[in-house]
Amino acid sequence: MASGGIDLTNQFLIAMPGMADENFAGSVVYLCEHTDQGALGLVINKPIDITVANLFQKVELPLDRAELAALPVFYGGPVQTERGFVLHDQQAEGDRYSSSLAIPGGLEMTTSKDVLEALSGGAGPKRLLITLGCSGWSAGQLEDELGRNGWLTVDADPAVIFDTPVEQRYGRALALLGVDPRMLSQEAGHA
Repeated sequence: MASGGIDLTNQFLIAMPGMADENFAGSVVYLCEHTDQGALGLVINKPIDITVANLFQKVELPLDRAELAALPVFYGGPVQTERGFVLHDQQAEGDRYSSSLAIPGGLEMTTSKDVLEALSGGAGPKRLLITLGCSGWSAGQLEDELGRNGWLTVDADPAVIFDTPVEQRYGRALALLGVDPRMLSQEAGHA
């Protein structure tokens, strides 16, 4: 449980229009973990100019999953940008990868190369999103940003991550809250 008694694991953080940090402006972040030590998430709507096929070439692995080749790799956040993170459907107990974080709600986040090796051989998770870098907050930092109206939060829906076109993910995440993006103000109000 995170500080302040809230646990935002398996939720989307949706950047408010006035988000000053250019790393997160217009972002939807999937929170993989939120504890009293901090939070870890992956931006799910900012593709970079690398495809999954390009990534496999860079790590010198063949890719035996043609349906993945043209998928974009995403900017996961400003932390550890040289490191790959794979967000995917939860695997059966015997099929887990080393360095995997099981996330309540049915997803896993894996940082080890064995998930790429499984994909290389034509196996591995059916649905996935690969990022370079992640988003991280130290203890209390995310709660502070929430208190300053930097983010909206909503329970995550894997369909937004895996089945929604990239350019629609921000709007679809907001729709989970019943919010129309045109109705959001860049000004924060305080009573």
